[in-house]
Amino acid sequence: MQAIFPNWQVPSNIHAFTTTRQGGVSAAPFDSFNLGDHVGDEKSAVKTNRTLLVEKFNLPQTPLFLTQTHSTEVIQLPYCDNNFNADAVYTRQSNQVCTVMTADCLPVLFTTRQGNEVAAAHAGWRGLCDGILEETVKCFKAQVQDIIVWLGPAIGPNAFQVGGDVVEQFVRIDPIAETAFRTDSSLQSKYLGNLYQIARQRLNKLGITEISGGDHCTFNEKDLFFSYRRDGKTGRMASVIWFE
Repeated sequence: MQAIFPNWQVPSNIHAFTTTRQGGVSAAPFDSFNLGDHVGDEKSAVKTNRTLLVEKFNLPQTPLFLTQTHSTEVIQLPYCDNNFNADAVYTRQSNQVCTVMTADCLPVLFTTRQGNEVAAAHAGWRGLCDGILEETVKCFKAQVQDIIVWLGPAIGPNAFQVGGDVVEQFVRIDPIAETAFRTDSSLQSKYLGNLYQIARQRLNKLGITEISGGDHCTFNEKDLFFSYRRDGKTGRMASVIWFE
């Protein structure tokens, strides 16, 4: 079963990856390793895929799957409430699996040089703009210079088309964000945005400089990734991190 693994230098007790769309049991258009139970796929297929996720990748527990709403809410594990509305999850306890699901939005995985804290954030453009990364970092006990980040597979800078209103919202919060957008040559009223660049800008502003990843495009790499922008009705990948 294939996965995308971070190209980062972290302690050996850290385990992290993003799944691909390959290796599961779901039928088209969710073929085949769909992990989202809210997209119209057969519930039994999603259940089987989630079991495969745990078994094939040797997860220490079944992950908590968030109800993601493009918010800035962060859940800390272990978690005992029944309200799963959040877009990031953090823990400082071993073998607690932090997981977010995406299909174009940016999954961001966090850990520390000490290997004793981890987090996963779902950064769609709204959450990224509103501060989901900043809220996630607030949970960490480590100094910001000791936080290490990986940017998982998301829609790339040649495919993420937005209107001027989106550009304005980002620039209003941080003027440097303007450098992450360029006019779309195919439609002058639209812009192409670079989520990876904006995430790096936001993290750098916090003092986090050890950042890797950002080299995939879910929209263009159809064989590997689900893409909501490309297909509409589609599945979800999971980005997962924990420490032993």
